[in-house]
Amino acid sequence: MISPADDPERSFGFLLHDSARLLRRDFERRARALGLTRAQWAAIAHLRRQEGCNQSTLADLLDVEPITLARLLDRMEAAGLIERRPDPADRRARLVFLTAKAKPLIERLAEFAAETRQNALAGLSPEEQDRFVEALLRVRANLSRR
Repeated sequence: MISPADDPERSFGFLLHDSARLLRRDFERRARALGLTRAQWAAIAHLRRQEGCNQSTLADLLDVEPITLARLLDRMEAAGLIERRPDPADRRARLVFLTAKAKPLIERLAEFAAETRQNALAGLSPEEQDRFVEALLRVRANLSRR
């Protein structure tokens, strides 16, 4: 008999990874309706929080290679979603900003995120949801220190 600790269906790492995968898949399905790829909506989401960051920082946040990000930003710039400006502090660096065309997408993405979150947390009381988020914050903090 498999102990609960050895059961992949109850493994913390497996459950966390699989839940994140399913969250991304649900959100991605919604974002496709806007014509956005996963990489594009992820870039928009990060820029919403850190608009004006340089490309190197954005590549780190997205966990992609700088050349991969450069190609993504080329496509997003051509679509009118972002603009790159020279960094006044470092002439080699470029700062990335969302354009007015991207702003309505942010609102729709926020709606999609709320719908996905509502689906994911269905059946949990508001108190259970709060405890769950607090536990995830502690897990992230623990792993961030390493």
